[in-house]
Amino acid sequence: MPINRRQFGLAATGLCSGLGLLTGCETQPPEDGRLEAVWGKQGILAGMLQKPRAIAISDQDELYIVDTTARIQVFDRHGQWLRQWQTPAWKHGKPSGLAFDLEGNLMVADTHYSQVLFYTPEGELRQDKKIGGVYGYGPGEFHWVTDCVQDSQGCYYAGEMGEHDRIQKFSPEGDFIMQWGSLGSDPGQFVRPQSLAIDDSDHLWVADACNHRIQVFDATGDKPELVRLWGEQGRELGQFHFPYDLVLDGQGHVTIVEFQNNRVQKLTLEGEPVSCWGRAGRDQGALMHPWALARDSQGKLHVLDSENHRVQRIWL
Repeated sequence: MPINRRQFGLAATGLCSGLGLLTGCETQPPEDGRLEAVWGKQGILAGMLQKPRAIAISDQDELYIVDTTARIQVFDRHGQWLRQWQTPAWKHGKPSGLAFDLEGNLMVADTHYSQVLFYTPEGELRQDKKIGGVYGYGPGEFHWVTDCVQDSQGCYYAGEMGEHDRIQKFSPEGDFIMQWGSLGSDPGQFVRPQSLAIDDSDHLWVADACNHRIQVFDATGDKPELVRLWGEQGRELGQFHFPYDLVLDGQGHVTIVEFQNNRVQKLTLEGEPVSCWGRAGRDQGALMHPWALARDSQGKLHVLDSENHRVQRIWL
């Protein structure tokens, strides 16, 4: 199905179509989630949050969160502020993706500056490491980079939205290897590949946000192979409305946060719903346009409740 310019414009500015009803878990799945903690307060001072939009968690269960002030703040798993720093430039836009590489560096998808930056856990910018940095549509160039992950062999995968939605693969040294995808809704195409994850088989999982689906690729060979595709727009369990982030638990499940359905779903790797948590609202246990989530060493999920400027920790 072709994507028209109006759809593209909405995708580029933050959403992909007009906002519908604020929803949540419409029916109860076999098991329910449990809220454990809520923390965060709107503001621009240290420890406060202003529409947080990406989160990554270290091996020490430290939470790294970037918000719309372009600050990367570090908290412990209970919400205690530890430290912070800011990306070098933010006038044109803020980062939208965070992940750790094999060396323990924090990879920052510096979305509107067409690059992936690398920081030490203490916040020192690695001057010797960077992917991209050139605006464009050629190999190794970026329009709006959304996320970056690394596989077990050290290769990097970066998602990109804009007029040429695609995935690019880079060597451990940051050299371009291959690319695939385009703007559209056919298998292998994308409309805002918002978040990425790597599984134990080095398969790349893509939250194809504005197509309301999940796509999984094996790109370990000479060309990418689509190995899974499931999901459709809707409010029922197993359906999605803007899946913005996903995490794998290594135990046969994927957990997905939905921006517009205001909920978190746990599913099997084949897309069968297991459990669901969340509803639209401002009180504890409710969500308002959540952007991302992270899973800690105890299996607890930390959900960025973006429009409520806070984090909610749940067991699902």
